[in-house]
Amino acid sequence: MYTFNVIGKVYCDEQYKFEAPRQGVFSSASAFIELESCYGGDAIADLAGFERIWVVFVFHRNLEAQWKARVAPPCAPEKRKYSVFATRAPYRPNPVGISCVKLERIDGRRLYISAHDLLDGTPVLDIKPYIPCADAFPEAAAGWHDELALPEWKVAYGEKFLQQAEFLREHGAPDMVNFCDVQLVRDPFNRKRRRVTVQGENDAVIGCRTWRLHFKFDAEKYHITMVEIRSNYREDELAPGCDDPYADKELHREFRRRFEV
Repeated sequence: MYTFNVIGKVYCDEQYKFEAPRQGVFSSASAFIELESCYGGDAIADLAGFERIWVVFVFHRNLEAQWKARVAPPCAPEKRKYSVFATRAPYRPNPVGISCVKLERIDGRRLYISAHDLLDGTPVLDIKPYIPCADAFPEAAAGWHDELALPEWKVAYGEKFLQQAEFLREHGAPDMVNFCDVQLVRDPFNRKRRRVTVQGENDAVIGCRTWRLHFKFDAEKYHITMVEIRSNYREDELAPGCDDPYADKELHREFRRRFEV
């Protein structure tokens, strides 16, 4: 039996599992790690010169999940599963993960980071400097990952979508731009992993909690344009006095009044 000390905690806007990218390098999200008082000062005095750091953390949203010998990573083809130790999936014998993030600056006991794949409240177990000559092996074989041939999609955003997404983000809803970047860049129509419904020849919608995100796509060019966001509640479900299990119906009412959706 081993006991580990939590040295700090992550604070960021990303709250839900579906907001975490498959790797931090594919994200523009920012956050900060607040260290416990005993781990500041001399413990981080020489860290400021490093552009990237390794963060060792706990998959705190997966503590109740059982580990799986074979898993389906988000970048794998549909119906393909790989051994857990050949992936970075969170369903592990011990809920421990690593992430190589950009270190933007240090302010007291706060380490400001970006390009991360962490969630708000993530417990941090350790921090190590990223050293290119020791940690980077660009020519190394990557097993099954080298066999992947899935193209990446380009996701663009219309003006209306960006206005709606900014309104929602300012009112505490998930970051819809980050959500689309995470969910739609690779294999966006994989129904096993994503709640995508094709509604026409080039129209589709993806669900994000109680919201529906509408987009157009060009399958030949692997291009997606996000068009608008709509409430997934019916009009009668937003009537005064209705149950509000997610405590977000007032936001939906204001959103509909503002954008006439």
